[in-house]
Amino acid sequence: MVIDAGYNAAMRIQFYDDPIRGLRPREEVRFNQLGLFVYEDEKRVALGFDITPFSERPSIQVIVKDIEGEEAANLTVIEALQPNFNITIHLRNESPNGVYHLEAILYYIEEDGNRQVVDSTKKSFDATQPGEQ
Repeated sequence: MVIDAGYNAAMRIQFYDDPIRGLRPREEVRFNQLGLFVYEDEKRVALGFDITPFSERPSIQVIVKDIEGEEAANLTVIEALQPNFNITIHLRNESPNGVYHLEAILYYIEEDGNRQVVDSTKKSFDATQPGEQ
């Protein structure tokens, strides 16, 4: 990761030794991995994001729907600061009813206010089965 200090070019800091893992423009930013961990209470799910290192901070929207297609959780990360982070979502249903479908959308907001979607991923998980999925 290179931080451009603007007027002071001598203040460029290189955080990534591997040029392949260097900062990428928005068109090349992708989900590398999305991990899921269902807590014992079956109402919380930890999400672990691994995103391509980025030069512009992307936003992420996560939508979780139950088996009937009803929204059970919705989360928006506005301009992620780091390419790797964890966050916990809470399922709205009183009692978990098995399989849920999750969609994560990686996007940027353009100057005109529209979304530029650069990647998305889908996963299913069983909320009645605590642990990593």
